[in-house]
Amino acid sequence: MSRFFISAAHKSSGKTTVSIGLCAALSEKGKLVQPFKKGPDYIDPQWLARASSFNAESRHCFNLDFYTMTPDEILETIALHSADADISLIEGNKGLYDGLDLDGSNSNAALAKLTQTPIILVLDTRGVTRGVAPLILGYQSFDNDINIQGVILNQLGGSRHEEKLRRVIEHYTDVQVVGAIHKDKRFDIDERHLGLLPSHEDPQSNEKIELLKRAIIDQVDLDRIIGIANDAPKLEIQPSGIPVPAANKDIRIGIVHNTAFSFYYPDDLISLEQAGAELVYIDNITDSKLPEIDGLFIGGGFPETHLQELEANQSIRQDIHQAIENGLPVYAECGGLMYLARTIKWQDQKNNMVGSIPGDIIMEDKPQGRGYVQLKETAEGLWPLRSDGIISAHEFHYSRFENLDKNARFAFEVVRGTGINGKNDGYIYKNLLACYTHQRGTSKNRWTQRFVDFIRQQKT
Repeated sequence: MSRFFISAAHKSSGKTTVSIGLCAALSEKGKLVQPFKKGPDYIDPQWLARASSFNAESRHCFNLDFYTMTPDEILETIALHSADADISLIEGNKGLYDGLDLDGSNSNAALAKLTQTPIILVLDTRGVTRGVAPLILGYQSFDNDINIQGVILNQLGGSRHEEKLRRVIEHYTDVQVVGAIHKDKRFDIDERHLGLLPSHEDPQSNEKIELLKRAIIDQVDLDRIIGIANDAPKLEIQPSGIPVPAANKDIRIGIVHNTAFSFYYPDDLISLEQAGAELVYIDNITDSKLPEIDGLFIGGGFPETHLQELEANQSIRQDIHQAIENGLPVYAECGGLMYLARTIKWQDQKNNMVGSIPGDIIMEDKPQGRGYVQLKETAEGLWPLRSDGIISAHEFHYSRFENLDKNARFAFEVVRGTGINGKNDGYIYKNLLACYTHQRGTSKNRWTQRFVDFIRQQKT
């Protein structure tokens, strides 16, 4: 189970662009690459999955998150999805020692230790020369259980800069330089308020992946990285088996999926199929009506960047509105919740949406809810209740509600986070549940099974 961990001293060091390039370069080298991403994230995994499939079979990128998963589940996820791969890349979030808790139990370092994965640090070298040595030494000594096996120097100012840094690192540390990437504005991937522009929305995504691949091939020692990855110890865990769809798919769940709505965890979609659902993909920009379905899932995304197209498709908006009035079980998250509101206002533009939620969405310049969330179920919820009633999840939205009915019913109290109004999340209307919170289907929160069970109850 060959694997390595890409981390950094701090965020915005270039981890993701380097990881994208590594996935594509290793794939070009004939390796089947399995990417993983630490933490709650939809956009980076889309890029990593695309890059790892650039010259090979299509593969998903799976998230590893202490907040929503048990340690054993994290290990099993890696073991399961790496089983048929030649090499696995785990990309961290933020810096190596950054995380949710003071004790570092949620950090990238903790994930590297749990998974016994050797670390390659991506270092942003702008304005740094001799200072690179104490930085590396400090990161090594802060936790003796951390296995930093190499560094990739990023954003180098030129050949002289590279030479100085190599000499300093060789003189003061025992860490090998496995790559030295020179500054190039062409490597930049456009960003939006939630992070990188999703790969499927970037018309030049293939060209950018190709450019990053060539940079890695030319400026990174791939054989040394493969050697580091091959030295990772075997994980002593046996996955319970490849998840397979249920043989009897007795319900049909519509999945709204296009450039406006693409925030779906691949393992959530897999678990919906395991629970007996046939997934029917719907494009609410181009499709004129809903197909025959028993339930509907509208995930997150960027409806605010597609307002005119979403409003223009009046027929499917009316179809969805009528289906909700008729009691169709619907689950919507963040962007999906926004789409079901009366209107969305962004900058100087205001457009009509589905109107099943009697409120208006206002897009702000700063985040209105960001980070990990903890919800407590109320008696208003539609789905079968959990035993403890507590849900750990995440949110990241720049929008807020205005003019929402003060008598609205909510499925959740917000213990941590923002939700819809700072106190509640999970708007309830008939068989609709709509949240700002993004849930993840794990052993701690099997929401997919609960949603499927609810759909079956309504169907019968």
